[in-house]
Amino acid sequence: MIQDELKQKKAGLVLEGGASRGVFTAGALDYLLEQDFLFPYVVGVSAGACNAVSYVSRQKGRSFNCIAPEKEEDNYKNSIGKAIRQRSVYDMDKLFDVFPNITFPYDFDAYIKEGAECEMVVTNVLTGKAEYMQEREDHQRLCQICRASSSLPLAAPMVTIDGVPYLDGGVADSVPLRRALETGHKRNVLILTRPYGYRKTFPDKKARMYVAFFNRYPNLVKSIYYRPLYYNKRMETIERLEKQGKIFVLRPVLQTPPKTEVNRKKLQAFYDHGYNTMASEFENMKRFLGV
Repeated sequence: MIQDELKQKKAGLVLEGGASRGVFTAGALDYLLEQDFLFPYVVGVSAGACNAVSYVSRQKGRSFNCIAPEKEEDNYKNSIGKAIRQRSVYDMDKLFDVFPNITFPYDFDAYIKEGAECEMVVTNVLTGKAEYMQEREDHQRLCQICRASSSLPLAAPMVTIDGVPYLDGGVADSVPLRRALETGHKRNVLILTRPYGYRKTFPDKKARMYVAFFNRYPNLVKSIYYRPLYYNKRMETIERLEKQGKIFVLRPVLQTPPKTEVNRKKLQAFYDHGYNTMASEFENMKRFLGV
């Protein structure tokens, strides 16, 4: 089995977030599922965490349908009034309760049966540091972890897990390559949702808003403020390791949609881009992994 070979090679799959841009990753992973190519270790953040769990449960097409639902009734972007009432840009209850339990049922049994190690990155609001969570016993807790990993500061409420408040994992660790390396995975494939050379800018205009809103959580504010610095350093490291042939990176080359994009046609095009990019790079990826 390819999974056994990948385990022997200590292969890992690292998935960046990016909200709606996650359809690029969804397309790439769906191609892998068509090839029956499942990594034994996956670590994802935000939309990458949501993509990861559907990949491990082998539910081809599920991630795309969740991000870009076809029916208007399944639209999860809140109206202004509802956003104010829920203090959330998105209807998080719909995304992480209604979708996995009713609209686009999640196959938790398949997730458990597969046996792949799947870590989801969350940011501890109290410490401002990243934590890496797994869940193999409680379906609802798995959904809560995905929800926490995807809860952007100011755009969604905090999520409490085991008495601790959490927010989007991308605040503290946008691309968890270091985690993959620290857990012993030496041959890592990264799927990014931004093109080569992208760098974040410092949030000067939002800085005062973060300080005012999260004044009780100084460690979180610090992590939010310095996120661009850490992200850009991580990108420099990734590009250097990529040139040295130490990691394999899949990223979009086409213009990326806004992270709040909900137009299914536009997202379909970006999903197709992810699918086709993985298809064209699949043999190169296999050679890098040595399988």
